Order: sequence, then structure tokens, then C-alpha cells
Amino acid sequence: MVVRRSAGQPGSASAPAARRVVVYVLLFALVVIGAIGLSGLLGRLLDTGNLPTGPNLAGSDVSALARSLAFTLIAGPFASLLWWVLWRRLAGAERESIAWGLYLAGMQTVALVTATSALLSTLAALVRTDWQPRSFAIALVWALVWACHRWMSRHHAKSPTRLTGVAPILGAIFGLLIGAVGAVTAVASVVNAAVDALLFSTAVGDPWWRLTLQAGVWLLGGGLIWWWQWMREHAQLVRGVLADLVLIVVGIAAAAATTLVGTGTVLFVLLRLAFARESSLNDILDPVGTAIAAALVGALVWSYHHGLLRQRPVLSRLAASLVVSGFGLVAAATGLGIVVNALLAGLAPVVVGSDTRSLLLGGLSAALVGGPVWWATWKPLRPVDPVFAQVTGRRVYLILIFGLSAIVAIITLLVIGYRVFEFALDDLSGQSLLDRVRAPLGLLVATGLAAGYHFSVWRRDRSALAAAGLPGRAIHRVILVTAGDPTALRDLIADLTGAAITVWSRADSPADSLPSVERLRLAFAGVTAPRVLVVVGAGGSVDVVPLRN
Repeated sequence: MVVRRSAGQPGSASAPAARRVVVYVLLFALVVIGAIGLSGLLGRLLDTGNLPTGPNLAGSDVSALARSLAFTLIAGPFASLLWWVLWRRLAGAERESIAWGLYLAGMQTVALVTATSALLSTLAALVRTDWQPRSFAIALVWALVWACHRWMSRHHAKSPTRLTGVAPILGAIFGLLIGAVGAVTAVASVVNAAVDALLFSTAVGDPWWRLTLQAGVWLLGGGLIWWWQWMREHAQLVRGVLADLVLIVVGIAAAAATTLVGTGTVLFVLLRLAFARESSLNDILDPVGTAIAAALVGALVWSYHHGLLRQRPVLSRLAASLVVSGFGLVAAATGLGIVVNALLAGLAPVVVGSDTRSLLLGGLSAALVGGPVWWATWKPLRPVDPVFAQVTGRRVYLILIFGLSAIVAIITLLVIGYRVFEFALDDLSGQSLLDRVRAPLGLLVATGLAAGYHFSVWRRDRSALAAAGLPGRAIHRVILVTAGDPTALRDLIADLTGAAITVWSRADSPADSLPSVERLRLAFAGVTAPRVLVVVGAGGSVDVVPLRN
């Protein structure tokens, strides 16, 4: 077996790597500076209404014109020269370097974000008949930068061989985010306009359709970017740590949090309309448009990415369920603490006022939204599978929730003690003891219950592992050495061991085929080392070598 090594003298791979980092960072900076200068000059040319007449071409803004000229005429030629030198050398180890792939991914992402933001800002401004030539110039220049770097990343002989999926993934994230924000804004404006039309007779400010149309520009632009990167650039087919992390953090965690917050706010507004009408109707209904839009858009994004989890390894599905369970737990615990606080406020001798009812309804809203989500994802009544209890992510989740809840409970207990001693030693505020401690007492109840429950679950998992004769997950990291596409094999090993996997590519190319699940099970049978080297050879053969720490 031969592992790839960068070009250079044996053992001196660090020198070419450091040289590549410096050169590509310099090229990145020069391209950015040159693009800023060129966009400034082009913006002046397009902004014909503000161009001065006569010999004074700079007008009153001499420094900005001088900066644009310096950036364009100095950084631009240097960037072109450096790119030409590097482009001629792109072969072999240079093409396979991480620096080359990272440069193209970073520059494509920066150019895409800048060009798209400037173009959509220009189009949105046109809705209110406001022409912004400077923003349009920025969009044109950075679109050209993106097109050039995309061409380089698709070149048949000099495109990078590593990190090829980073740019599509980052571009898809950007498109999804701005599309989701545009969708929330558009739906919220429509809902608010409908509520105003039904309940209020007067409208103040710009017509409602203008904001909706501007938000629609961002929605369509973001949706187009997401579709292009996700479908046409095949970001959905990329596998690995980054792809799974993006799917869980953006597609599941962020969408679930948005859905929970929006749904909880809608429920709170409905409860206030039914039981707490002390405020004006306009104040009560003020957040309903944004809340409904956030709940709908978040649920749509969440459901789509939840469907994609079926194609991911078990570890990714487990991580997504733990994230959603954590959000539901936080919402339910927060709601419980607020409910206890509100109930104690009703028993306090000091008249708290009408805010107590709104406080109680807010706590109920959070608990009624977070509780079912936590129950559906965590499934507390389901018996624990010993194999599932072996997974490190579950144990880390339990320890993390228990530890954080215990820390908060101890701090809250100290606050309660401080309030009690303060009341006993020097009562000058006129507040009752119950009114002083009701807020930290509600938090103590919620965090105490969370800490106690998750500690009991952790002990139950240990008992299940002991009863099954499984002391814990034996393999924590797998180093996989294979040729060809490692995606399917990596998923199989992840499902089998639950370990983190690092892939090394072989320099030789044996005619290896994908080993079967049964062969993998036999190869891993009896292996208990924390780190394991897995070498896949010809004919689907598998060698599993335990490694020392």
C-alpha cells in the first residue's frame, strides 16, 4: 500500500504545503482587492447622473476614485500574473493539494454571495423605482469572478481533485437562507395585510404589496441559487462530515428552531386573544404575521431535509434526532419554569397586575409546543436498544444535558439562598419573600427535573449495556484506506461501528469492489481498539488492524 504524498523531497512535504498556503492566500487577497477596485470604477461609469462634467472627473469624491484606480491598476495585474504562473504549474501534486481546492471553494463562495446580494438588492430597489448603479456594478464584476473560478473548477485537466463539493454545499446554504428569509418576509407581509384589512380600516405607510414584491425578489433569487447548487451542481449527492453537518445544522436544527418559535408565538397570540385581552388588539396581533410565516417556512424546510436523512448513515440520523429533542426539551423546560413562576406570582401578597396572566400563557405556549416535539423525538417510553445505547453521541447528549441542567440548578439555588437571606436581614423593598424567589424557583424546578431525568436515563443505558454484555462502544475512530469513491463503504462502516471515519486514498488502484455487510461484520468481530485501520483491497477483501493510542 502506498499513500499519496505531495511533490518534493521525502519527508519535506511541509515546505510545499506552506508555500501553497501563502501563494493562494495572496492570490485570494489580490483578486478581492482587484474586484473591489474594478466594481468601483464600473459603478462610476454606470452612475451617469452623478458623473461630474468638465476636467474634474473625480468630483468631490477624489479619495474613492483614487482607491478604485489603485486597486484596479495595481492589484489586478499582479493577480493576473500570479494566476498565470500558478495555472501553468497545475498538474499532479499541485492539482491534488488541499490549498487549490480550498482557494476555489472560498473564492466561488465569496463571489457568489457578493454578486447575488448586490444583484438582488438592485432588483429589490427597482421595485420602489430606485436605481442603484453602484450595487449593479458590484454584481456584474463579482459575477464575472464567480464565472471564471467556476470554469477553473470544471477544467478537465486542472480542476481540483479534493474539496470539490465544498463550493456547491456553501452556495446551497446561502441560497436556502436568503430564500427562507425572503419567504418569511413575503408571507408575513401578506398575513399582516389580511389582518389589517379584516380588523382595521386604516393603512399607514407604503402599500403592502411593495414589501411583498421586494421579499419575493429575494425569495426567487435565493430559490434559484439553491436549486442550481443543490440540483445542478449536485450538492445533494455530496457525502462526508461537512455535508452531514450542514444538513443537520441548517436543514434540521435551524429549521426546527424556527418552526418551534413561530408555532409557540402563534399559540401565545391565540391564548392571549382568548384569555388575556388586557392589551389592545393591535398589540396582541402584531407578531402573528411573522410567527405564522416562520412556522410555515421552517416546517417546509424541516420536512424536506428530514426526508433526506433516510439516505444518510445512522449517526447522522441520530444526531438530527438528538438536536430536535434538545430544542424540544429546552422549550418545554423553559415553559415549565415560566408556568411555575406565574403560578407563584398569583400566590404572592403583592399585586403583580395583569402581566401574570400573559406570563402564564407564554409558559403554557412554550411547554405545549416543546413537550410534544421532545416526546416524539426522544420516545421516553420506548425500551432502550443496547446497540443504540452504545453510540457516543447519545451518551454525550445525556451527560451534556445533565451537566448543564445541574449547573444551572446549583446557580439558581444559590440565587434563591441569596434572596432568602437578603429578605431576612434587610427587607427594604417591600416585596414578599415569595415574590423575590418565584422566578429562580421556577427555573430550579425545570432544571432539576431535566437533570434528574437525564441522569436516570444515563444509568438505565449503562444497565442495559451491562445486561447485554456490552461495556460500551469499542471503536471510536476508523481510518479507511481505499481506492475510488468511499461514500457507500464509509456509510456501511459508520452504521456498523458508529465510529468517526477518516478516509485515505490509495496511490495504487487495485481492482477492489465494495465488500458485503457480512464480510465487514466478520472483519470487525472481536476488534475492541479505540482506533482501527481498515484497508480495502482487490476483490473486496478487508483487513482490520487495531491501532495503539
